[in-house]
Amino acid sequence: MKILGLDSSGLVASVAVVQDDLLLCEYTVNYRKTHSQTLLPMLDELCRMTELSLEELSAIAVAAGPGSFTGLRIGSATAKGLGLALDKPLVAVPTLEALAYNLCGMEGIICPVMDARRNQVYTGIYRFEGQQLVTVEDQMAVPAEELLEKLNGYGEKVTFLGDGVPVLRESIGLLKVPCTEAAPHQNRQRAGAVAALGGKYFKEGRIQSAQEHRPEYLRVSQAERERKAREEMKRESETESTGENQ
Repeated sequence: MKILGLDSSGLVASVAVVQDDLLLCEYTVNYRKTHSQTLLPMLDELCRMTELSLEELSAIAVAAGPGSFTGLRIGSATAKGLGLALDKPLVAVPTLEALAYNLCGMEGIICPVMDARRNQVYTGIYRFEGQQLVTVEDQMAVPAEELLEKLNGYGEKVTFLGDGVPVLRESIGLLKVPCTEAAPHQNRQRAGAVAALGGKYFKEGRIQSAQEHRPEYLRVSQAERERKAREEMKRESETESTGENQ
């Protein structure tokens, strides 16, 4: 079984292939380039270095969100294009589950955090039973203070990871339980985790076709919020105009 993993949900671009229980190859970049420039060239390089034919893949696992709206769309479009061209199923791996899986086997609460802007974070609360990832609280978009209050309620040591950790530092005084941060090689998105977790979900039958796949944004984009605000202002203006004419 060979699973291709793709993650462009945040600042990191990452591509990996897991063969059965072995991480065959991984290419991860976190440096000043757009994912549209990097993702496919990275995949080409992996194939060249490992003499991998994409026809050998069992499935394509993709970080399905939440995350950057543009990044998610690039990852989704890449996975869908490969799925259609190769006639391979897709495995949608929730971004925060994949992040948590970087710390497979660690004790206590695992809390991946991504910066959602507007004083919010994308997060989830997880733990491991052996090497089995268990969802304590599913993916959500919440203010940092609300997350810290939730964590206090569990009364356990927390390990944070992800690019949203700096957002928490401003409110970390609200946290009443011990906490630590993941090491640098574990604290950002990695396609190896997406592929490994995707392999588990593939075995469980959690697959979808390329046509079915959609990213999970958790909230609407800024462009959609602005469009909605303009439409509401227009309706209000038309209502006022109607009232004046009467």
